[in-house]
Amino acid sequence: MNKNVVILDYGSGNLRSAERALARTGAQVTVTADYDAAMDADGLVVPGVGAFAACMSGLKSVIGERIIGRRLSAGRPVLGICVGMQILFERGVEHGVETEGCGEWPGTVERLEAPVLPHMGWNTVKAPTDSVLFAGLDADTRFYFVHSYGVREWELQPGPGFTPPLVTWAEHGVPFVAAVENGSLMATQFHPEKSGDAGAALLTNWVGTL
Repeated sequence: MNKNVVILDYGSGNLRSAERALARTGAQVTVTADYDAAMDADGLVVPGVGAFAACMSGLKSVIGERIIGRRLSAGRPVLGICVGMQILFERGVEHGVETEGCGEWPGTVERLEAPVLPHMGWNTVKAPTDSVLFAGLDADTRFYFVHSYGVREWELQPGPGFTPPLVTWAEHGVPFVAAVENGSLMATQFHPEKSGDAGAALLTNWVGTL
């Protein structure tokens, strides 16, 4: 049976490209802000482009933070893309203004320190060997990035009985988090829908977890 995937439409994100890319995996894809549809879907994709604060404002306008939280509390898969990954962290700081994020992970989204910003174009990533998202992809595989901000420090500390998330890193001036796999919550800083065959393989891997 084809998996049902909802792309959350909250006024931010490359919706149609993401819709086409996910449809190529064989999933049935709907772009909507409807609460019930987002809750009932096998998988929810949270896209995002632009400023952290604007994305959080748009997300709250469709109670998207509640949808994300309730899905995760029930073990229902969520995939964040680009700023859709960033807003899963505790806070974002842009131009000296701090905005509260969804708080699913501790950490701060801040400006990268690099000679050239935005970080725009193809870059390799360093994924853990047991990654599900990057399974079957070579270590020199490149993905497409467009961003000036990122998470430069992973702050979630391991503890007793706690399985730490798998964190994938990339580098542009400084190391930054390129992807996270944390049970039902996964996310990428790059755009898989713009990353050609590599992105298609990653999205296929994700849909395979649903």
